[in-house]
Amino acid sequence: MTPPASSVSELVQLRMRHPEAVAEAAARRRRRPLVGRGGRLMIIAADHPARGSLAVGDRALAMANRFELLERLRLALSRPGVDGVLATADILDDLLLLGALENKVVIGSMNRGGLAGAAFELDDRFTGHRPEDLARLRFDAGKLLLRIDYDDPGSLDTMHATARAIDAMAAHRLPVFVEPFLCRRTDGRVRNDLGAEAVTTSIAIASGLAGTSAYTWLKVPVTENPDDMARVMEASTLPAVLLGGEVGDDLDGAFERWRTALRLPTVQGLVVGRSLLYPADGEVAAAVDTAVSLLEPRTTDQRTTDHGGAGQREPGPGERKPGA
Repeated sequence: MTPPASSVSELVQLRMRHPEAVAEAAARRRRRPLVGRGGRLMIIAADHPARGSLAVGDRALAMANRFELLERLRLALSRPGVDGVLATADILDDLLLLGALENKVVIGSMNRGGLAGAAFELDDRFTGHRPEDLARLRFDAGKLLLRIDYDDPGSLDTMHATARAIDAMAAHRLPVFVEPFLCRRTDGRVRNDLGAEAVTTSIAIASGLAGTSAYTWLKVPVTENPDDMARVMEASTLPAVLLGGEVGDDLDGAFERWRTALRLPTVQGLVVGRSLLYPADGEVAAAVDTAVSLLEPRTTDQRTTDHGGAGQREPGPGERKPGA
């Protein structure tokens, strides 16, 4: 059995000489339930590079240095209250080899074909983890992005592939986080519509995809007007997490928007990447700790009252049945 890499610099040698070490690390990884006793999720996202999206604010290649990104991820994952990570295969393989995923929730990013700025951006093919990969590696969930532009035929292909991917994940009893947007091209760039009507519509569309919604979660933005979130989140009974998105230098403002939205009954946590890994002041640990502090635990009574029993599902791999 190949031991974990002791440093990021050792990764290249380990990859070169022992490629089987990735599968070995995945097989022996200690797992945990998707949702812990507090009923909340704090996930660090790092799937941006595979889409060619390397910028953070005005720093065009901020995420390009893989060694630096891995060090920031290891620091973020080490902070109390951080449940896990969302990333593509290359990054998760690195973290496995570093031994950084023990007792963490691991979410594989599934569709990365819609490269940022490409003419085919909305024909977002599934070029990342397949459901069978996630099952084989004993990962805990998958994530996919669904952007719909009514004027772009590529959106229909993505929508169809998304529905089939949800079906396949359910067959493996694996949760899948669906991140839906209505969007449009402006000056050649795809822009997401964060208005209340658009976000409500995107949630309604995503919730109805596939032959079952039993394993579907939503990954949603805070609306342009945060006061609209309560009404918007009434569009579905599916459990949801908030995504971070681009927050610029106003991280404090983002924290406050997240804090308010996290009080809503279907919102169960945060999935945030660049704004925590590359905060303007450079203080990764402090940014992560502040985000964790927003996640007040929910008691069993609160969860029952909030959901009325809706959204309950058979536990996936590594999850325990309630009361077990």
